[in-house]
Amino acid sequence: KSDSPTLAEFSLLTVCTLFIFHSLYVFIFYLILFYFAHFAGQTLLNVKQASDLPAVQKSRHRIDPDAIPSPIQVIEDDKAKSTEPFTTGVRGQAPPLVTTNFQVKDQGNASPRFIRCTAYNMPCTSDMAKQSQVPLAAVIKPLATLPPDETPPYLVDHGEGGPIRCNRCKAYMCPYMQFIEGGRRFQCGFCSCVTEVPPHYFQHLDHTGKRVDCYDRPELSLGSYEFLATVDYCKNNKLPQPPAFIFLIDVSYNAVKSGMVSIVCQELKTLLDYLPRENPDVDSVVRVGFVTYNKVLHFYNVKSSLAQPQMLVVSDVSDMFVPLLDGFLVNVNESRMVIESLLDQIPEMFADTRETETVFGPVIQAGLEALKAADCAGKLFIFHTSLPIAEAPGKLKNREDKKLIGTDKEKSLFQPQVGFYGSLAKECVAQGCCVDLFLFPNQYVDVATLGVVPVSTGGSIYKYTYFQAQTDRERFLNDLRRNVQKKVGFDAVMRVRTSTGIRATDFFGSFYMSNTTDVELAGLDCDKTITVEFRHDDKLSEETGALMQCAVLYTSCSGQRRLRIHNMAVNCCSQLADLYRNCETDTIINFFSKYAFRSVLTSPTKTVRDSLVNQCAQILACYRKNCASPSSAGQLILPECMKLLPVYLNCVLKSDVLLPGADVSLDDRAYLRQLISCMDVTESHVFFYPRLLPLMKLEGDALPVAVRDSEERLSKGGVYLLETGLHLFLWVGANAQQELLINVFGTPSFSQIDPNMTSLPVLDNPFSQRLREIIDSFRAQRSRYMKLMVVKQEDKAELIFRHFLVEDKSASGGASYVDFLCHMHKEIRQLLS
Repeated sequence: KSDSPTLAEFSLLTVCTLFIFHSLYVFIFYLILFYFAHFAGQTLLNVKQASDLPAVQKSRHRIDPDAIPSPIQVIEDDKAKSTEPFTTGVRGQAPPLVTTNFQVKDQGNASPRFIRCTAYNMPCTSDMAKQSQVPLAAVIKPLATLPPDETPPYLVDHGEGGPIRCNRCKAYMCPYMQFIEGGRRFQCGFCSCVTEVPPHYFQHLDHTGKRVDCYDRPELSLGSYEFLATVDYCKNNKLPQPPAFIFLIDVSYNAVKSGMVSIVCQELKTLLDYLPRENPDVDSVVRVGFVTYNKVLHFYNVKSSLAQPQMLVVSDVSDMFVPLLDGFLVNVNESRMVIESLLDQIPEMFADTRETETVFGPVIQAGLEALKAADCAGKLFIFHTSLPIAEAPGKLKNREDKKLIGTDKEKSLFQPQVGFYGSLAKECVAQGCCVDLFLFPNQYVDVATLGVVPVSTGGSIYKYTYFQAQTDRERFLNDLRRNVQKKVGFDAVMRVRTSTGIRATDFFGSFYMSNTTDVELAGLDCDKTITVEFRHDDKLSEETGALMQCAVLYTSCSGQRRLRIHNMAVNCCSQLADLYRNCETDTIINFFSKYAFRSVLTSPTKTVRDSLVNQCAQILACYRKNCASPSSAGQLILPECMKLLPVYLNCVLKSDVLLPGADVSLDDRAYLRQLISCMDVTESHVFFYPRLLPLMKLEGDALPVAVRDSEERLSKGGVYLLETGLHLFLWVGANAQQELLINVFGTPSFSQIDPNMTSLPVLDNPFSQRLREIIDSFRAQRSRYMKLMVVKQEDKAELIFRHFLVEDKSASGGASYVDFLCHMHKEIRQLLS
């Protein structure tokens, strides 16, 4: 008998072997699947501390810069993912990133253009929130401008009784109200109180318990809408007068010499045709008035019946009053001839002035008194050049002291030097008097103090240091035009209501608060953002989630009283992994920057920086301890949606407010601090991590993919456009190709490029045309006009440009991205051990 197996035995053996291998394969496959299901959403980096490395390696990079999370990669991945419109009907769904172009369809929650949250999955308990250290906040932009393909909020009129509200918590009718008892009553989604439905608002319910008219009523089906307010919502139960704009122009020696006075007067003649209006086909009802000033104030009577404007001088600035009522605030169309005559005469009247001293407090008082006399709200446009040292209320002294930087007394430089402007701001808010300040300083003007009234009234500050008519005119005029024309509301009050379990505890932005709940804004425009922080006061439920409703009562530019309502529902979670899966890093950074920039008023900047690093380390340590897969201590593990937290936080830490360079003035730091306090997430993102575009190829309508903000990414043979939201730089490499230089500058030679140019030549080639289109589109996306600066490689101006290459080590001592990641890893290890 042969020892070799029969064919049948061999087949059985083969089948058994294959079965064993197949089982093993299936087991391994499911093991991998389980691993990814359980531990997906994290980024692992092998990080060795300098102390772990041999002496030879210490001087080299400890991490390969290409191996660390790339902001550009995250931005591009999100763009590729977001092809469909973003519908807001799904509770707790995080929107696409601010760097992605997307269309929004409102299906019951406010668009991310109006509200962005730091977390779309709130922890159920305060203990869980404390453990994670993830801030719970919403960045709200109540009057945001929507793109043309999105419908602006509908205006709803509930009749004489006014908007329908919950009896107890006063929340406004919204999609979270549950109709019961056949539609005769509704239960509030915020406080659970049951309220009667007024007879005129009654409607039957369908088989699902929804009103049959649900989709015909914006307030029952949409996240954002407006109510027409009744007289009960008006001051003194009286419908408001249309608002007024008052232009107050500094005519001291510096203002006239720089060309500012002449430019403002010339521009105002055109701008008066573009005052804000509800309906573009109807004339604006906004009235205007004019004041000029140096040490004294000059009021102008521009009544339509006059042949020439009349000047009335108030020299007693210690007790400000308006010397005329009739003829000061006028309708533009009626008084156009007299106004134009005045604007032609002002530059001539003060052409030979030798007056260098100015006042500032009485200027605001003058505008405020004029609005009081006319019994209306409005806006003051103040064009100012110097520190107000003339004898008057609000007089200031020069307190610029660089020796205080880095000491415990540094915080005093960010605080106002006198209490006068705080009291004045309170009066302005009570009247609905918003102040916009255009500054043209040649030296220290104490922005920290001058900015108190604009910041407290919901106004804006614009700063043009060393203003020169030739190079800065375009930027100033674009800012002024946009400011005058943009959508604005007056005499606004905002309140944020929340469902049981959380409440709004802290607010950041340009406004005034006389109590703990009402945000008061003398003016609220389409660019202003209010950031709200939430805290737990009870447990939240995973089933019901958490609700917030932002209601803004304001007077429109046509004098109509309205309520703008935004609703937002987010999920709640009892697992930390769910919280970390649904956060938005850009919004967290926006919140951290505002929190830190406010903290410099009370703490030394080093303490503020350290506390930011500590909180970030705690967020990441909590994730590592409770949500990440086990791994070696040498690995840094980051949650997928927060993997850019370290790089962006490092940018905040290196900002001029928290870590100034030697040439950064105190005024610039105060200016940036006030500016960022009311920035939305889109603007803060590009401000802290600028957009750097390579311009070697411009094909079709698509933008070239950006590169990371590091000198290593620049090619000597290339040209790059860098945008920060406030500045535009065109960097030209020393070895840039001739063809590229001809296409952009019209010259083949690098040496012939004029570094002082602020606009590119209009050349007849597709490259030049496309580049200018890109620059125009970037400017159109921002609330402030960005002046273009041409930077040639190895030129002096390259120092300014390098300041914005935020992944590199900064001249003021800020860490590079790689070094900061190592530092962050060390902090996390310390917390875990």
